Amino acid sequence: MKGILLRGGRKGLDLTWSLGKVIFPVTLIVTILQFTPVLSWVMDQLEPLMQWIGLSGEAAVPLVLGNFLNLYAGIAAIISFDFTVKEVFIMAVMMSFSHNLLIESTVAKRVGVSWWFVAGIRIGLAFLSAIFINLIWNGGSSAAKYGLTPEKAADPEGWNEIIWQGLETAFMGILQLAFIVIPLMVFMQYLREKGWLDRFSEWVAPATRFLGMERNTSMTLAAGLTIGLAYGAGLMIQAVEEDGVSKKDMYLALIFLVSCHAVVEDTLIFIPLGIPIWPLLAIRLVTAILLTASVGFIWNKLQQERKETSNEHTHHSI
Repeated sequence: MKGILLRGGRKGLDLTWSLGKVIFPVTLIVTILQFTPVLSWVMDQLEPLMQWIGLSGEAAVPLVLGNFLNLYAGIAAIISFDFTVKEVFIMAVMMSFSHNLLIESTVAKRVGVSWWFVAGIRIGLAFLSAIFINLIWNGGSSAAKYGLTPEKAADPEGWNEIIWQGLETAFMGILQLAFIVIPLMVFMQYLREKGWLDRFSEWVAPATRFLGMERNTSMTLAAGLTIGLAYGAGLMIQAVEEDGVSKKDMYLALIFLVSCHAVVEDTLIFIPLGIPIWPLLAIRLVTAILLTASVGFIWNKLQQERKETSNEHTHHSI
């Protein structure tokens, strides 16, 4: 047991270091940008776009903060304004698809999947879902009633305080990462060495096969679904190195997870905003399943055709 603890702990520390190098600078820069004219300039540019998706100009504020920082920042911004139930629901769906964009997309890059690919899918899904909801839902025009809401911290004064808050936020982000990643890696090491991972892969195999992936991606999917993309990336990096997950399966797993990760936590934190939460969960799950299964089907078909073509060539040359 001591050996498992040591091996898992070492992997957890390595991973915290490798993800921390991404998370720390991004969090620091974005937290500082919040108190400069840069973010408000971005919001002004986005205002005309908001009308296309049934939102008022102020909605740019939570969307920008949710995408640059995290869901909590987005929610804190939502409660600073008066929105309708429909507007809050549209923003909740959009931010579920694309939040914490810089960090989560950069983390995905460490697995070997293009930053632009991940960010593009997430922003695309956010806007398509918003247009779709705006078109089909005529209700929700009453004012949203916010319940329990996060405390709004006092704004820092002067550059020293701003930089200090940035450093504090970034450091807390790393600490939180370590508290999740290290125990998780020890637990995964235990499951791997005791043979439980193989058993789990067998149970999940039908679902991963339906999505067009091999069964060795099952752990990656489970981790991302439950604990989120930034933390689940740790398991993904390990899966690529140790379980021989192919590049195609990694892309498919990420397509699934960028549409639908940390589903429990990300859905529950919207409860205080007084919006219907089951549709929010259903939209994410259905989108993830349909999108991944379609891409997986096309990709596997193309691979099969390529294989058949190369076999024919080999046959003819013989």
